Formats: sequence, C-alpha cells, structure tokens
Amino acid sequence: MVEQLRKDGVDVDVLRAVDLDIAPGGTSEPVDDGDAWPGVHARLLESQILVIASPTWLGGPSSVAQRVLERVDAMLSETDEEGRPGAYNRVAGVVVTGNEDGAHHVIDEITRGLEDIGCTIPGQAWTYWNQGPGPGPSFLDAERGHDWSRSTGRAMSANMLGVARALAARPRGPPPP
Repeated sequence: MVEQLRKDGVDVDVLRAVDLDIAPGGTSEPVDDGDAWPGVHARLLESQILVIASPTWLGGPSSVAQRVLERVDAMLSETDEEGRPGAYNRVAGVVVTGNEDGAHHVIDEITRGLEDIGCTIPGQAWTYWNQGPGPGPSFLDAERGHDWSRSTGRAMSANMLGVARALAARPRGPPPP
C-alpha cells in the first residue's frame, strides 16, 4: 500500500505509534511530559490520508491502535477556519495483520471510530494478512497470502487516493448548525 501510494506521487510518512510515548486521553494537548501525541497531531493536520495499522489481538484492535483512536477523537471538537471538524476532508483506511481470525472485526472497529470523528472511508479502504487461528509465523516469515494482501493494498491505495483527490478538489463544508 505504501509502495503504491509513493508510486502515485504521494508523500508518505510512516509513524509507528508503538515506538512512541503516547499518553492516554481525549485531547490533542500533551497529557504529561514526554507525550508524543502533539507532534503526531501536527502531522495529522498536514495530511490528507490516514492509515491505522493494527495486529489482531484477542479478536480486536491492539491497545496501541485504540489509544491512537482515542487521541484522534479530540479532533472532533477542533475546527478549521471554516468551522469544519479537524478530521473532515481526510481519508482513512486500515491495515490489519494477525495470526488469528478477526481481521474484519478489527477493520470494522477502527473504521467506525474514524468515521465517527469525520474521516471519509472509501469502499475497500483496507487490507489484511491473517495466518488463521492459533500461533503461527508473521507476515515477514511466511509466504502464504502475500499476493492477495498486496493486491488489496494496491486497491486500497487507489481508492483512498481517488477520494482524497476528489475531496481536495471539492472539500466538504462544515456540518449544518
């Protein structure tokens, strides 16, 4: 997916939330010293496309993905100069990996959260790789399912980019009062 977006001329910035100190909370302001969220928030405001990636943990999104959604939720109460919530005119998608069933559930959970805060989710704006129930190899250690995951990732990229371009040409206005 990242490779396809770059091929299509999109500047892609990858952040690994698991490597950052993102404090819990529902604000874009720092929650404590060392909270990395304000920097992530600034980068989100500069972006047109947001992709949240998560493993499947116990059939649901990871706690790190959930924490990112909680912090992104603060953008609902932030508005731009035209009165649009902070996530408006941003396109979002989901990437899921895991060694258990539940990828579609994780996609549903994350996209529902992103839609709730105003992101636009194009059709088929997701891809996943799932080894199936029980322990098993990771994506990088296995060969099974890579072609399908990469193909859906390319479709995901095309769908997100098409909608992002449409929104850039004709942005959504603020919600009615």
